[in-house]
Amino acid sequence: MQELSEWDSFYVIVSSAAGALIGLQFVVMTLLAERASPRTGEATAAFGTPTIVHFSFALFLAALLRAPWGEIAVPSVLWGLMGLGGVVYSILTVRRMHGQAAYEPELEDWLFHAVLPIGSYVALVVSALAAQGHLHRALFGAGGAILVLLFIGIHNAWDSVVYHVVVMRAQNGKE
Repeated sequence: MQELSEWDSFYVIVSSAAGALIGLQFVVMTLLAERASPRTGEATAAFGTPTIVHFSFALFLAALLRAPWGEIAVPSVLWGLMGLGGVVYSILTVRRMHGQAAYEPELEDWLFHAVLPIGSYVALVVSALAAQGHLHRALFGAGGAILVLLFIGIHNAWDSVVYHVVVMRAQNGKE
């Protein structure tokens, strides 16, 4: 299918970045595990695990759309289901953010852990629904959503590292 082949290098770049960042996040979390506090598990479920989920969604969607499909029906249904799953997962993440006591989320946290992910996953659903009649535009919608998920993951991974290295180190030095 010509429309998908034109996106070849985009999805190769996205999937490579997502895969590398998943590995890097695992390394960082392993290093930070040495300084775990009793509430770290709650915070990791609310802030760390969603980062891996977003990277994984980006990687899977890139692989899905790189496969040599003969028509768009199957991949669009799959990417729509991924979008629905992402919306549900993001809502669960919001609940976890409310339920954890290790860290008080700020506006930026709500934006990058709730608003932007939900918006990206909704964009995946909408673009999947539009794929049958407007494939060219739908692929731009899916491409935009996957790129936003990748940038959300990069932001959240960096934010997590900075928090643990700068803020937690400062708090541990005062104790």
